[in-house]
Amino acid sequence: MRGETVAHMIKRLRKAKGWSQPRLAAEMCRAAGLPPESLTRQDVYRYEAGKRTPRDWLPALALALGEPLAEFEAALAPQAAQPATVADFLPEGDPLAPLKIRQGRRVGMVDVTDLAGRIHGLRLADDVMAGGDLIAPALRELRSAVKLYREGAHTGEIGRALLAQIGELAQIAGWIAADAGQQDEAERIYRLGLSAAQQAEDVTGVGNLSGSLAYMWANNGQAEKAVELARAGLSDDAPPKARALHWDRVAWAHTQAAQGKEAIRALGEAREALTEDHGDNPPFLYWVSQDELTVMEARVYTELHRPLRAVPILTEVLARYDATRARELALYLSWLAVAYVDANEPEEAAATAQRVISMSADVASDRTAERIKVVLDRLRDYDNVPEVRAVLDSAA
Repeated sequence: MRGETVAHMIKRLRKAKGWSQPRLAAEMCRAAGLPPESLTRQDVYRYEAGKRTPRDWLPALALALGEPLAEFEAALAPQAAQPATVADFLPEGDPLAPLKIRQGRRVGMVDVTDLAGRIHGLRLADDVMAGGDLIAPALRELRSAVKLYREGAHTGEIGRALLAQIGELAQIAGWIAADAGQQDEAERIYRLGLSAAQQAEDVTGVGNLSGSLAYMWANNGQAEKAVELARAGLSDDAPPKARALHWDRVAWAHTQAAQGKEAIRALGEAREALTEDHGDNPPFLYWVSQDELTVMEARVYTELHRPLRAVPILTEVLARYDATRARELALYLSWLAVAYVDANEPEEAAATAQRVISMSADVASDRTAERIKVVLDRLRDYDNVPEVRAVLDSAA
C-alpha cells in the first residue's frame, strides 16, 4: 500500500495471514535459520508499534510474510528521520532537583501512601466537580508534594516513590488547570510531571502525562506537535488498560491533525489493548472502560464528519452514562449535537444542544464552555428552523 510505514505493513500482513505476534516471531526465526528464541513477541510488538526498526530482519520478514523485500525497503525509506522522544518535551533544567542542604523531616513510605490517597481523592472529586472549583486545592497539593521531595530527607527508594506520586499528581493537576482554562499553567504542570515520572522510571506515568499534554495540544490547534508527543510516550511495558487510554489519545491527536486513517488505526490499537486487560492496573485507571473508548470512537467519527457512525454509538452509550458526571456527559452530548447537524437533523441537534447548555449552567469548566460555542456555531447553519432559532436566541 503506497505511503504505508513498515510498522503498519508488518501488522497488516501478519493479520492477513491470521498469525499472532508470537507466530510471526517464530516464522521469522525459521526463515532466518536461527533458534526460536532469537526473536520474541515483544520484538514483533515493538516493530508494529514503530518503537523499533527491523532493519536486520527485513529479509526474514519478507520470506516469512511472502512479500518482496523491495516492498519492505520502500516502506522503510521514509523513516530516516529520528522520531521524537519524551525527553524532547521536558522542561529546561531540573525543577525537582533536591536541595543540597535538606532541612525537612525524614520522609517514609507512610508519607508516600498518604500522598497517594489524597491524589486519588482529587481524582474522584474531578469526576463530579469542574476545574474552576478544584484548581486551588490541586496546586496546593502539588506545591506541597514538590517541597516534601526537595526538602525532606529520604532514601533513594522513597525518593523514586515520591517522584512517581508527584508525576501522578501533576497529571490530575494539569488536567484540572486545563479544564479551568489555564492552558499555560497546565502545560508547565504536565512538563513538571513528565520530569518526575521520567526520573522515577515510571513508564505508565510517562505515558499518561504525555497523552494528557498531547490531548490538550490537540484541542488547542497544535495537533502535529500533539501527534509527535503522544506517539513518543507509547510504551509496550505499560499495562494494557494504560496502553488503551494512551492509544485513545493518539487517535484524538491524529483526528485533530486531519489524519483519519491513522486515527482509526489507533482506535483499533486501543480496543485490542483493552481486550488484554486482566485487572492489574494503577488506581488512576479506574475510569477507563469499554464505554469510554466507545465514546472516543464516536467523537473521532464526529470530527471526521461521519455522523452515520457517530450518532448510534453516542446515543447508545450516553443512555446509560452516569448522570452525576455532569461535565463529561455535557461534553459528550456536545459531540452528539454536532453529529446531528452533520446528519441534517437540526431539530435533534437543537434538543441535544439545549441539554448541553442546561447541564453546563453551574459547571465551572472551560472545556464545556468552548464546546457550547462550537455547537452554537454549527447550529447557525439552520437558524431558520424554529427549534434551532429558539436555542440560539436563548443562548444569546
